Amino acid sequence: MFEIGNKIIHTAQAGVISDAPGLAQIGGNILNFLLSIVGIFVIISLVISGVMYLTSAGNETQIEKAKKTAFYSVVGIITALGAMLIVRQIGIFFK
Repeated sequence: MFEIGNKIIHTAQAGVISDAPGLAQIGGNILNFLLSIVGIFVIISLVISGVMYLTSAGNETQIEKAKKTAFYSVVGIITALGAMLIVRQIGIFFK
């Protein structure tokens, strides 16, 4: 009866997993994922600001709103890249 259970349910051997990713690699993967999400939002925001600018029809308040949206999108991506740089430098320091 126990032989059937062992063949159905595979159990792992106790021990150290030598190829497990380290904490720095996991943090790097999470950072890359979050930076990808931020990049997608920035692209969407830039497209929206471009559409706002094109459809403003000379309305100065709409043009200014589109310019501010584009400006803050660029500021956001620069901030995200700066944060990535800081986190990677901290990771290198503690390696």
